[in-house]
Amino acid sequence: MTEPPPTADMFRQAMGRFATGVVVLTTVVGRHDQAMTANSLTSVSLDPPLVLACVENDSRFADAVLESGVWGVSVLARQARPAAAWLATRGRPLHGQLDRVAFHRGPVTGVALLDDALATLECRTRQVVPAGDHQVVIADVLDAGLRDHTEPALLYYRGTYRSVE
Repeated sequence: MTEPPPTADMFRQAMGRFATGVVVLTTVVGRHDQAMTANSLTSVSLDPPLVLACVENDSRFADAVLESGVWGVSVLARQARPAAAWLATRGRPLHGQLDRVAFHRGPVTGVALLDDALATLECRTRQVVPAGDHQVVIADVLDAGLRDHTEPALLYYRGTYRSVE
């Protein structure tokens, strides 16, 4: 006898037991920055350097990143928890969403990269794969930067932000 698939709530709880890093994804369309907090970033390949991120179909960021074709990744330290929480807030204003966050422009794509990130990436979308209620966005990594931080990384586990001490 075949068991039915898990409910969305059960699946969310099960995946919540998998600790992930926290990043902010950014893009720019016209002169407007878009950003979102994510924990679905994965390295795909070293040669060539590729990453993937999953973005919800109904999100403003999905539309923006598909239109722009370039995006940034800021790997967050524990101290960036307020920025992560703000950029995960549904319904925040479209314009000026990065006004609360210190950032600089990436030298290759011009996307916003958070100043206090542990690491940053600038990416160009290579492929988009529809996957249920999300899009899997696969990208070439055009540039990578490292910051000299001793702060632990920000993690997401069981529905809340945490860090490794």
